[in-house]
Amino acid sequence: MIWGSGTTNGRGPRYTEAALSDARMPTVLRTTREAVRDGDMSEAYRQFALNGVGRSFFTKWFAAVDNRDAPRDRALILDDRVFRSLNALGWTSWKAAGTRHWPTRYAAYVSSMHGWASPLGVTADWLEWLLFHLNGRVDEL
Repeated sequence: MIWGSGTTNGRGPRYTEAALSDARMPTVLRTTREAVRDGDMSEAYRQFALNGVGRSFFTKWFAAVDNRDAPRDRALILDDRVFRSLNALGWTSWKAAGTRHWPTRYAAYVSSMHGWASPLGVTADWLEWLLFHLNGRVDEL
């Protein structure tokens, strides 16, 4: 969480303390790691619930614990900067997923990114980095 807090976010220590104090932490980390490693991104998203940890941070957990050698779509980070770029490009997760259910929307994001990356000759995590870097300023492409 410190890695993702940046240099101006003073909330990191408070959120980190809340997460580390949450009695659900060992179970949540274990079950979500298993779901990610099984390729069930929707289930991993559904199961993740820790005080002080939102989507931007728990999807970093998913990306960190995924099996890099798995022959399937790997977990990706979905933070506000990536979301801002996707929306600026006209892509919306609820339309791609056909629902407003967040776990399904995350799985649609992962699937879409892998689907776009391959024909572009890049990896999905590189594409994620590009969208993060652009931070919604897609006119810079």
